[in-house]
Amino acid sequence: MATTLNDSIRRRIIDTATRYKSGAFSTPSPVDGVRILYSETAHPRTPVLYEPSIVIVAQGAKVGHVGEKTFRYDAENYLLLTVPLPFECQTIASKKEPFVGVSIDIDTAVLQELLIELEDETLDRPASLEAAGVNSAAFTEDVLCAIERLFDAMHRPRDAKVLGKLILKEIIYHVLCGDSGAALQALANRHTHFAQVTKALQHIESNFAKPLSVEQLAGLVNMSVSAFHHNFKAVTNTSPLQYVKSYKLHKARLIMLNEGVKAGVAATRVGYESPSQFSREFKRYFGATPVDEVARLRAFSPAVS
Repeated sequence: MATTLNDSIRRRIIDTATRYKSGAFSTPSPVDGVRILYSETAHPRTPVLYEPSIVIVAQGAKVGHVGEKTFRYDAENYLLLTVPLPFECQTIASKKEPFVGVSIDIDTAVLQELLIELEDETLDRPASLEAAGVNSAAFTEDVLCAIERLFDAMHRPRDAKVLGKLILKEIIYHVLCGDSGAALQALANRHTHFAQVTKALQHIESNFAKPLSVEQLAGLVNMSVSAFHHNFKAVTNTSPLQYVKSYKLHKARLIMLNEGVKAGVAATRVGYESPSQFSREFKRYFGATPVDEVARLRAFSPAVS
């Protein structure tokens, strides 16, 4: 029988989300590194960009699509995302039953600390050399109990400040020891292919406005082009060049939305030399022109994340 969020935990998350909702999809919570997710509007399959996180859903659901992989996170399964990953996501929500959840940042320093503390303790499975960057994982009783205490702590500022970070460490520990923990373990191990791909992703994140080639990225992590392409796709379910393009387009969309600049300016900021090429690729990827897409996001802020 599947382990699901019980009514007590669901109510704590929903009550807290309602208390802190801001009109945007994602709102900071009283605990650092934790954000409240809330939407009363359903959204069709839409390109999104998530940072490494654990996403827990109390009500509604999301269905993600990356490459040929489809995953669902809801009251039975949480999302474990260990790399910054552009993918397409459908939100299931309504005014009567809003989408409600919480996003927990994955702190790599805490992860490293846990692995040092565990030393030679067996985690019941070896770290996978081809651990995927995105996984839908089933809840365990340990994870659910920690989530319940996290939301109890949010109601008192001192508890949120002091106990919050301890409970987050406990949640990461339980995820690390769970069925999908291989991805976390691989993230912390510099010698796995997963960690090498993560290094390339971090380079893309810091240098997305510069020309980037597969040869350059492969050389950065000391892999042949063919090996890099294979391992990159195993982690992200997409090719290196497609990842770079989608990352640029997401960044341009955020620049236009947050800074109010025109498409041509955003295109230059993310490294496009041709505004017309940028507009074509933007429309092909998001299904709308830059002007129309930004207008849609301003009308429906839940679609941004």
